[in-house]
This record gives sequence, C-alpha cells and structure tokens, in this order.
Amino acid sequence: MGTIYGLGLGPGAADLMSVRADRLLRNARHVAFFRKKGKGGQARRIVDGMIPEGAVEFPMEYPVTTEIPLDDPRYNEILSSFYADCCAHLRALAEGGEDVVVLCEGDPFFYGSFMHIYARLKDVVPVEVVPAITGMSAAWTATGQPITWGDDVLTVLMGTLSEEDLLRHMQAADALVVMKLGRNLPKVRRALDAAGLTARAWLVEYAAMPGQSVTLLAEADCEKAPYFSIVIVHGQGRRP
Repeated sequence: MGTIYGLGLGPGAADLMSVRADRLLRNARHVAFFRKKGKGGQARRIVDGMIPEGAVEFPMEYPVTTEIPLDDPRYNEILSSFYADCCAHLRALAEGGEDVVVLCEGDPFFYGSFMHIYARLKDVVPVEVVPAITGMSAAWTATGQPITWGDDVLTVLMGTLSEEDLLRHMQAADALVVMKLGRNLPKVRRALDAAGLTARAWLVEYAAMPGQSVTLLAEADCEKAPYFSIVIVHGQGRRP
C-alpha cells in the first residue's frame, strides 16, 4: 500500500518549504495538485523546477470557483462529485503501491482543499500531512509588525461571511486576519469602518510571492483584491 502525502508548501516561496516537504517532493513518482481550469495552478508554480524528471503529474481542476453562489445547493453537489473523482484516482494509485504527493498551498489543514481529500481517504489508505507556514503568517510578517502582544486573542475571519457576522467578530477581536477577500473586499472594508478598525488595517497581496504588496487599507483600492490577499489588523495588547 502506498501513502498519500498532503504536502504543505507554505505561503508561496519555495525556500519557505520545510526540509521534509522538499525531500518528499524531490523523490516523488506521482504529484497531484489543484488548479482552476485553464490555469497552471499556484501550487504547481511554487515547485516549478523541483519535480523529478519522469514523475507523473495529476492536475485536479476545480469544476466551479465563483460561477455558482456558495449557498446554491448545486455548489456542494458539484464539488462533492469532483472530490470523489479525485479520491478515486488517488486511492487507486495508493492501493497499487504508489506514493502520491499532493501539493497544498499554505498548510494542508488550514482552509485547504486537501482537507476534503484527507477526510474521504484517511480510513481507506495511508494518508500523512506535512504541515507548513501559513499564508497569514507571511502576510503579517510582511507588515513588519507582530500580529499579537501579551494576551491578545487572534481572530481569523473569512471574507465570505455576511457583513453583519464580520462586524460582530471584528468588534470582539484584539488582532484580526481576514482571508478570502477578492470581490468580498468592499464588504470587509465597510465592516472594518463600522468597527473602527480601518486606520489599523493593512492589505497584503501576494505575501511571500512575486509581486508582494503591503498597503494601509485606508489608502488601498478596495473595489476588489486578488485571491491571494489578506487583511491584517495588529493587536495592541500587553507588553513589558
């Protein structure tokens, strides 16, 4: 029986991968990764030049991204079928004695697509997870300021939440990370304004990737943000 490895690649720079992830990748015979249709895939871009010659690549192309609203029942139905097909392929390889490396942006267990593979296969074939630096860690590092001090509580929010839910969580937060921005950025900005946090907020685009940008949110274009964007609000807690 082979093993499926959920390989955390970190925030986007190959030299921020762990030594273990690097070793597994450079010895891989099968490499799988997620991507949008018609795109090369961010995970695949990160490891360009690191995959061994002769390794078999298996791109797993999302059937939907933003074409269907998240609350539409079809969204879960289509994605569930997609993950089932991916798992069938990975399972067949593992049951045939092949190890498979699945490339995962950031950390595999932090809002990553690999979690859906793991949940379906962990009791069927051997599955191991290689943790990694998260994208949000790279984002707050890019601001040049610590995200938390003393007893600060860090809150991580998804921009896909309703404006009311965003505001409620923001008002209770010491330090704040908001992910999944894109077209949700105007809504996130309104919630930050209402919570009185905009003056402390930073917009980080492409953290640890080519084209990294760090901007005070109050000075940023808030109509839309790239997929790889994070809002950071630093804590102001106890310090010596």
